[in-house]
Amino acid sequence: MQTLTGIAASNGIAIAKAYLLEAPELHFTKKAIENAEDEIKRLDQAIETSKSELEKIKEHAKQKLGDEHAEIFSAHLLVLSDPELIQPMHDKISSEKVNAEVALDETANMFITMFENMDNEYMRERAADIRDVTKRVMAHLLGVSFPNPALINEEVIVIAQDLTPSDTAQLNKQFVKGFTTDIGGRTSHSAIMARSLEIPAVVGTKNVTATVSDGDLIIIDGLDGKVIINPSNEERAAYEKRQAEYEEQKAEWAKLKDEATVSADGTHVELVANIGTPEDIEGVIRNGGEGVGLYRTEFLYMGKSSLPTEDEQFDAYKTVLENMGDKPVVVRTLDIGGDKELEYLDLPKEMNPFLGFRAIRFCLENDDVFRTQLRALLRASVYGNLKIMFPMVATIQEFRDAKALLLEEKENLRKKGVEVSDDIEIGIMVEIPSTAVIARQFAKEVDFFSIGTNDLIQYTMAADRMNEKVSYLYQPYHPAILNLVNNVIEAAHAEGKWAGMCGEMAGDPIAIPILLGLGLDEFSMSATSILPARSQIRKLSQAKIAEYKDELLSKGTAEEVVELVNKITE
Repeated sequence: MQTLTGIAASNGIAIAKAYLLEAPELHFTKKAIENAEDEIKRLDQAIETSKSELEKIKEHAKQKLGDEHAEIFSAHLLVLSDPELIQPMHDKISSEKVNAEVALDETANMFITMFENMDNEYMRERAADIRDVTKRVMAHLLGVSFPNPALINEEVIVIAQDLTPSDTAQLNKQFVKGFTTDIGGRTSHSAIMARSLEIPAVVGTKNVTATVSDGDLIIIDGLDGKVIINPSNEERAAYEKRQAEYEEQKAEWAKLKDEATVSADGTHVELVANIGTPEDIEGVIRNGGEGVGLYRTEFLYMGKSSLPTEDEQFDAYKTVLENMGDKPVVVRTLDIGGDKELEYLDLPKEMNPFLGFRAIRFCLENDDVFRTQLRALLRASVYGNLKIMFPMVATIQEFRDAKALLLEEKENLRKKGVEVSDDIEIGIMVEIPSTAVIARQFAKEVDFFSIGTNDLIQYTMAADRMNEKVSYLYQPYHPAILNLVNNVIEAAHAEGKWAGMCGEMAGDPIAIPILLGLGLDEFSMSATSILPARSQIRKLSQAKIAEYKDELLSKGTAEEVVELVNKITE
């Protein structure tokens, strides 16, 4: 028996035999060619075959996982249609008279290296996209079969160095009970898809492929981030018991689906979900979500070759609002820049895009793009309980300017006889420390706050959360973060407004008691976290935790905070 540790990427426990998903050997020899035109045709044919395969994978992903995950393959198709990638390959074949394999390999590696060395996560993901699609093209050039996870027809745990988006999209959860990889993190494509498929996953084990052989019995512990290889009978029995207990726990949580979220001493809070596409609503309803706390509208803009039209946006917003009925739907206006770029917009290249021209800053300067979205939202507002929030707001003037555009478009629509709701709350995401510091001034003008802790933490701690060297500074429970959060909540309540949170921290089992004690009104999280959070809150006394509020806020370290939380809730 051997145990490896990694990152728990998707909850659950799975026990099955190992299935090594190995990349094909793509060895080739550099050759001089005589007819460059024929060699370019051979390359283009391999590219077209790859595109055809990706179209099929995209459709499969759309049916199994929804539009948001299918858009990954739209991005892959765009890579294979990008003249900036393809033309240098053609040029290399023509000028250097080398075979297509060499031109593909050298050009792809140049771009991969360039993107991997960039500072922001989005560009690093582009490197993975280029590697994925060019491997597929190379396999076709060499006449080598590419792995097809869709053909798996027995219960297995997939073992791989990494799972590409195209691999993961083809997994059939009927047979693939879980997976584990050498590399990856909780925010990688494969981890996100594992959570959508609701199968256990452990990533970042470093050496699982070198340690496991085909057919080995494997236990995936997606709760604690462990991989057990060829367990003893006693170990297997213990995990089978734990697996059964976890399934029983899930069944108990499911009973809370239609219950309100009320603490042990009667304090009601709202548990709502973060979504990216209309297809995600099914998961929100299935998991008992009391609304949508963050609709990330940028997914409407990504993986396309042009901006979405007003009608396309209207249809998406209308679908979400109708499906949620009278439950609140908080829509975040376009948040691009930082780690999210749109190829069809000529955005400036920046040294530090996370602190640059993004989100509301982009929208206010490109008000034609912004107005289109605002009109679509306003038209859809009559179909449900819409709330609109602006991201990355740093100054009160930015909020005033954005609100003015919204009200102007509202008046324009009404003059044209278009019905618009009179009950749209307008708020902001609090993700910049300066905004949290002067929350009292903002609270006089906004209808609500939603705290975006993912950015708030990294900005406050001056630590890029994607940089492994400083990842230890990404501390949700740090007293500086808690004091900023408390300041926002108190400012909202002083003006009779509500405060929510839509960052990862909102669904964190350690953070939940703290946030309840600080008086947070709304917790927005991934849909699958809602029922466990509801169960946890029902066992907590808000008043008891609130008694320790000053002590929590006065601690010096995150570790001291966690120690106190454990003492309060034990």
